[in-house]
Amino acid sequence: MYKMMNNFKTTLLLSGLMGLCLAVGYLLGGQAALLPALVIGAGMNLLAYFFSDKIALATMRAVQIGPNDDPALWQIVQTLAGRAGLPMPRVYISPAPAPNAFATGRNPKHSAVCVTQGLRQMLSRDELEGVIAHELSHIKHRDILISTIAAVIAGAVTWLTYLVFWGGSGRRSNPLVALILMLLAPLAAGLLQMAISRSREFEADRLGAELAGSGRGLAQALQKLDAMSRRIPLPVPDAQSNMFIVAPLTGSDMAKLFMTHPPTNERIERLLRMRR
Repeated sequence: MYKMMNNFKTTLLLSGLMGLCLAVGYLLGGQAALLPALVIGAGMNLLAYFFSDKIALATMRAVQIGPNDDPALWQIVQTLAGRAGLPMPRVYISPAPAPNAFATGRNPKHSAVCVTQGLRQMLSRDELEGVIAHELSHIKHRDILISTIAAVIAGAVTWLTYLVFWGGSGRRSNPLVALILMLLAPLAAGLLQMAISRSREFEADRLGAELAGSGRGLAQALQKLDAMSRRIPLPVPDAQSNMFIVAPLTGSDMAKLFMTHPPTNERIERLLRMRR
């Protein structure tokens, strides 16, 4: 049921992106622009479905590693993936000093786990296992596709709205309408992010604790990551903040509109209440 719901949400998001492209096309050029808008919408859908993971990894300047590059990290991912009944995902390390992690991809066979250098240096083995188990839980629940697509679409909402503002002509470029659209773009993107549900983090914490054998390591990791992420900015678009294990400090005043994580303290309390 959980996977079916995520598949439905993914279809809904992609359909919404197509509808948005058609609406913007009509605002800019009337009926004559609907066909080009349809082509652009189809292209964006293909980009969101097949390449959203590559976009996310490129944004983080992540580098794929093998078993000899970081044997301890690789072994943890391999062991937990086997425990979860998942194929081995690709493993990446980002040079970012801000401690964080995320999983991405369109399905378990085409998935990746990425940790930052800051996280790799900060956590103990038990804490790292908790983080990796959490990210593998997102892969198992197929949260990764909807998260990465939502990030792409949230960015597209803002881009298309600015296109209306600057690209309109004639009666369709009503300044008041365009201004309202521009002001609503960040809010629309934030609401889109909220649509992917904060409960997925609780569920990933729960399954992650089961995979790791205890919730204590993940709880300790969350406490460290939350504290340090408030101090060290992570230079990623606000639209991608939903993908990370803790909400990153992006340095933008708009970041609060994109918050999709439940309070970290609540997540930690739930984990500590779980029995081994």
